[in-house]
Order: sequence, then structure tokens, then C-alpha cells
Amino acid sequence: MAEPVDTNQNPSSEEPQSPPESWMKMGTVAALSALAGGLAAAWYYRRTLNKLREAEDVPLPDAPFDPDEDEF
Repeated sequence: MAEPVDTNQNPSSEEPQSPPESWMKMGTVAALSALAGGLAAAWYYRRTLNKLREAEDVPLPDAPFDPDEDEF
């Protein structure tokens, strides 16, 4: 009688598995990269952000059209 074939013992068809530590390192690098990208974008657009903050303090001029008045 023939022996059953065990597919788990065929090393040529499987790729070597990386240890869990490499996934932790990759995740850490990805998180740091995303954080660095966010900080770089904030630094690059800092003038625009400052203008938006200053615009909150400036009152808007009176609008020429008052929607509460009936002009009909």
C-alpha cells in the first residue's frame, strides 16, 4: 500500500515564513513613516493653517443682502 502524501513536508512549494518580530518592525516603521508624513505636511502648510486661525478672529463685513427682509 502506498504512503499518504504529506503536503506540509514539501519545502520547495512553500515560501519561508518570517518571524513575528519582522512584522512588528515593519509595523513600527510604517507607523513612524505615517507620523513623519503628517508632520511634514503640517510644516509645509503652516502658513495656510496660520491664516485660517487668524481668519476666525476677523469679523465678517455686513452682507448687503439680509435674508430676513422681504424685498417683494
